[in-house]
Amino acid sequence: MTTLADTTTPEIREITSVGGSFRCAQLQRAGDAVVTVDTMLAGVPAILRVPRHISRPPIVLWHGFGAPASERALMEALPLDDVPAVKVYPGLPLFGARAPAGGNKELARRQSRDFAILLFEPAVVGAADELSSVVAALEQHGCMTSGQRIGLFGFSGGGAAALITLIQGKVAVSAAVLVNASTGLNASVDALQRAMHRPYAWTPASRALADETDAVRHAADIARGNPPPALLIVQGDADTVLTSKPAIALHDALLPYYRRAYGDARLRLVLVPRMPHGWTDDKTAATELRHQAAAWFVRYP
Repeated sequence: MTTLADTTTPEIREITSVGGSFRCAQLQRAGDAVVTVDTMLAGVPAILRVPRHISRPPIVLWHGFGAPASERALMEALPLDDVPAVKVYPGLPLFGARAPAGGNKELARRQSRDFAILLFEPAVVGAADELSSVVAALEQHGCMTSGQRIGLFGFSGGGAAALITLIQGKVAVSAAVLVNASTGLNASVDALQRAMHRPYAWTPASRALADETDAVRHAADIARGNPPPALLIVQGDADTVLTSKPAIALHDALLPYYRRAYGDARLRLVLVPRMPHGWTDDKTAATELRHQAAAWFVRYP
């Protein structure tokens, strides 16, 4: 039976920023249960949430395009304080500190002009591409040792970034939790078309990108490894943005690979009743999600 650490509300010490030469051990403070730090990791803005005791490799958590849509919002919604690991909340490219001039208006313009090439590729694929540099920075700062496998969390577009990371296989991942995740460009375009009530204009470049990022098509790549990453797929059955179909299709595509060599204990699909796409809007669902994610990362460090 999986057990979690003490779940009482911890004391929080917030450090506004740290320089480039910090060490994770230096961020721990006697008497403080949790320290949060705004920093840069290989040029990527991120918040570190450092527990008093660390016994697990870091967990990297990506927000989505919608709420929680920033590293701080995700940290506040999913602090995972009962997991004894440094939590790393990087901002997606084009969001937060890296938002383009014009902010949301510019993002809307990019979405309207070419969602795949101007928004999905730089923000989602870009996040996956820069993760290896973020991990190298975590090693340099003593937050993990070389060769350790990280934990990974992704919501919505951040979930697509997590799946692309698993497809690429450039970063070793021990366990991953996906919440209302896009399973690639095809799923994101389907959601966009439902929301905008008009078709997306596909091009050869965007079709190639769709093939490269299709998690169902690349199920064998995701399930590589000995053992493969422990993967928890959490999907709200009230999600009208992405719907449950992509999550179910991904689980069904992965199941034979997991079952064949490792059994299916390391792969789980949870359909959460009444949970909308923006899971923080439902307090009951959000509480259940926090428990499910924490238990998964404790079980599979």
